Amino acid sequence: MNFYEIVQARQSCRSYDSTRPVEQEKLDAVLESARLSPSACNGQPYHFTVCRGESAAAVAKACSGMGMNKFAADAPVLIVVSEENYVASAAFGAKVKGNDYRSIDIGIATAYLTAEAAAQGLGTCILGWFDDQKIRDICGLDKPVRLVITLGYPKEDDALRPKKRKEISQLVSEK
Repeated sequence: MNFYEIVQARQSCRSYDSTRPVEQEKLDAVLESARLSPSACNGQPYHFTVCRGESAAAVAKACSGMGMNKFAADAPVLIVVSEENYVASAAFGAKVKGNDYRSIDIGIATAYLTAEAAAQGLGTCILGWFDDQKIRDICGLDKPVRLVITLGYPKEDDALRPKKRKEISQLVSEK
């Protein structure tokens, strides 16, 4: 698959085959792609906690308050993305420029991770609705949880949906 094909194939999966585990080699490739993503001053201010089995079930439950994200319980892997400290040069730049480089870096790493998952034939969904403290307790984390990513094989009947996006003219201008 070339990158454009990956972009076209990647979608938020909300229908996982709970009987099909993710092979370690594919999980390793997904995590390696995130590791190689660019970050401010190469600081990588994030940590990935891979949850399977009981810990995945507990994290899925912590993501499903008020009826949200019920599908997460069927994903065989949940990856908790937590924030880490800046490296000194990125911390200085963030303070001087008033920019939150950690959030940007987490977004980039997540994009790489989900793109590689699509290339591996896996589905993902990036979750922002969760109970931070419960997930910290489950995963033994002392830093904020920023995202949870569900990962697994989509069910056979989970068809590729048309992408509903703004027109390019609404997103791009030239000067």
